Amino acid sequence: MSRTIRWILLLAVLVAAGVFGWQRFRGEHAPAGQTTQNAAAAQRNAAVPVTIAQAEKADFPVLLTGLGTVQGFNTVVVRTRVDGQIQKIAFKEGDVVKEGDLLAQIDPRPFQAALDQAKAKKQQDEANLANANLDLQRYTKLGEFATRQQTDTQRSTVAQLTAQIAADDAAIANAQTQFDYTSVRAPISGVAGLRQVDVGNIVNAATQTGIVTIAQIEPIAVIFTAPEEQLPSINEEQNKQPLKVTALTTDGKKALSEGTLAVVNNQVDTTSGTIRLKAVFDNKNHALWPGQSVSTRLLVTTIKDATVVPDEAVQHGAEGLYAYAVNADNKAELRKLRVSQSVDGRSLIEQGLQPGDRVIVGGQYKVQPGSVVTTRVANSDAAAAPAKAD
Repeated sequence: MSRTIRWILLLAVLVAAGVFGWQRFRGEHAPAGQTTQNAAAAQRNAAVPVTIAQAEKADFPVLLTGLGTVQGFNTVVVRTRVDGQIQKIAFKEGDVVKEGDLLAQIDPRPFQAALDQAKAKKQQDEANLANANLDLQRYTKLGEFATRQQTDTQRSTVAQLTAQIAADDAAIANAQTQFDYTSVRAPISGVAGLRQVDVGNIVNAATQTGIVTIAQIEPIAVIFTAPEEQLPSINEEQNKQPLKVTALTTDGKKALSEGTLAVVNNQVDTTSGTIRLKAVFDNKNHALWPGQSVSTRLLVTTIKDATVVPDEAVQHGAEGLYAYAVNADNKAELRKLRVSQSVDGRSLIEQGLQPGDRVIVGGQYKVQPGSVVTTRVANSDAAAAPAKAD
C-alpha cells in the first residue's frame, strides 16, 4: 500500500473519532428541559392517530327486519257467469277500474229473448186470472143457482193462476239476472291485469279461465315473517296499539311506504320457526305493487335512554365483541361489550360502555391496550389535543 493511501485512512479515522466525541459531550451537557422535549416529541411521533366518537344516551328503536312479498288487498279473477260470445272488451290492460265498471259485453240477444218470453207469459197468466176472477164473481152472485162445486172449482182456479203469476215473477227475475250477467262488471276497484280472452271468443261459465284479474292496491298488503321467539313481545305491543311497519327496497336503502301491522297468523310455522305477519299500507303513491319483494322493518318498541355507539366502534374478537375507549390520558382501553341490537349504523350497548365514553371508530387495527393515541372526532375536521407524556 502506498504512503499516500495510508495517510488518507489515518486522517479519516481521526475525523470520525472527533465527531463521535463532540456528539457525546453535547448530549451529556444538554439542558434538562431540552431532553424532556425531545422525549415528548419522540412519544408524540409514536402515538397512533385514530378517529373517535362519543357513546350517547338516546332512544333506541327495537326493529325486526325481514323480507316480505306484496299482495293485493283483494284479488279477484273475473269470470263470466253465462255462456256466450264476447262482443266487446271495455277495459285497457293496466288501467285502474272502479267497482261496477263495464269490463266485457257478451251477446245479450238470447237472454233478452228469454226475458221477453217470461214477461209475455206473465201477461198471459194475468189475463187468465182476470177472467177467472170475473167467473168467480158471477158464480158468487148466482147464489143458490150455482152449485157449490162450481164455486169451489172457480176459487181454486183463481188461486192457481195467482200462484202462476208469482212463478212468472220469479222467472222474470231469473231471466233479468241472466241478462244482466251478459254485462261483465268489475266486482272491486283495482288495477286490471292482462286480459285472458279477446273479442269474438266463446266463453263458458263452467271453465276456470277468467277474463281478467283485478288486484286492489289501495290499500295493499305485505306478508312477511318474524322469529317465533319475538311473538310474545309482538302480541304484547300490538295489544297496546297497532305496530308500525316500513316497507323498503330489497337492498334496504330506500323506504317505499309506511303502514301498520294488521294480522298475526294463528299458528307458527314449525319447519322454519317463524310466524307470518300481514301489514297494510295506504299506498297512495303506488310505490308497492302486487308480487313485489320488499324488505320490512317492524317497530316493536322503543328503549328510552339507551347507550348507543356507531357500529364502527364494535369489533369482533376471539373472546367476543369489544371496543377501544380513550381515557383522560389519551390511552386506549379495551372494553368487552354486550350488544343487543344494531339498526341504521347504531348499536345498542347493554354492557361495557357508558354515555359520554369516547370510543375509537377508525384506526383500531393499529391500536393495542395502553396505546397512546392522537384523536380526531368523527365527521369533524378539528383534531383533538396531542397525547400527554408519561
